Amino acid sequence: MLTDLHIAVIGGDARQLEVIRKLIELDAKVSLIGFDQLDHGFAGATKYQITEVNFSDVDAIILPVPGTNHEGQVDTIFSNEKVILTQKMVEQTPSHCVLYSGITNDYLNTLVKNTKRRLVQLFERDDVAIYNSIPTVEGTIMMAIQHTDFTIHGSNILVLGLGRVGMSVARSFASLGAHVKVGARKSEHIARITEMGLTPFQLADLAQHATNVDICINTIPYPILTTGVISKMPSHAFIIDLASKPGGTDFRYAEKRGIKAILAPGLPGIVAPKTAGKILANVLAQLLTEEAKKREEKKP
Repeated sequence: MLTDLHIAVIGGDARQLEVIRKLIELDAKVSLIGFDQLDHGFAGATKYQITEVNFSDVDAIILPVPGTNHEGQVDTIFSNEKVILTQKMVEQTPSHCVLYSGITNDYLNTLVKNTKRRLVQLFERDDVAIYNSIPTVEGTIMMAIQHTDFTIHGSNILVLGLGRVGMSVARSFASLGAHVKVGARKSEHIARITEMGLTPFQLADLAQHATNVDICINTIPYPILTTGVISKMPSHAFIIDLASKPGGTDFRYAEKRGIKAILAPGLPGIVAPKTAGKILANVLAQLLTEEAKKREEKKP
């Protein structure tokens, strides 16, 4: 249980609703910032504007998956309020206060460094990434069906990267009857692709493998689909870029060539926000419970 733990949930999308439900269920004191237009009546949670929050007794701050932008602004789809998390606010929190977000950026890194607070990136955890790969795969399949006029079965698929998402995507498209090639750099990834019964190739040879691709799925947050690669693709090719913003695709050149390319880094929150929210809620509940136990053990 999280009884008496004060948790500030700042902004976010529909995934945060599952997080809020879980925190209330665990008896935490929950302050909601950036939720003034939310119709749900969460008994046990109180809505505030960020300037109204007393941060001096906040034990944890939960940010949306993207964290903040580079000016500290937090996305708030349930509010028109401009919500900015400042250094001054975080400085007011107790020294044990922990910040949680999906990913980080320079602003957040500087913020926690200057305030000597800890930031937990949930998407750096293997369990969260693996669980999230499930709705990501379903969303990718949905996009492939919606934006093409041919079947996945029998099509030529390039998957770039064999991380936790890349592996799930490659396996799922192969199970649907696609001819899947997977590009990687590490020799152990090449070996794993072979073991999976798929066709491996070195990313350095990507351009030559792009000549007959139907769907290219990128998971690498680095400029990998360059003009040189896209120029080799057939005009009917479809690019689904799952990497975090700004992705790894030259979208300007793809458009110029008439190749459809979509950046879709947040598919779990779009296609299955309830499931994605429950994944985050369960992991956060575990982490917050562990933090609460540590603080109890330190008490004299």
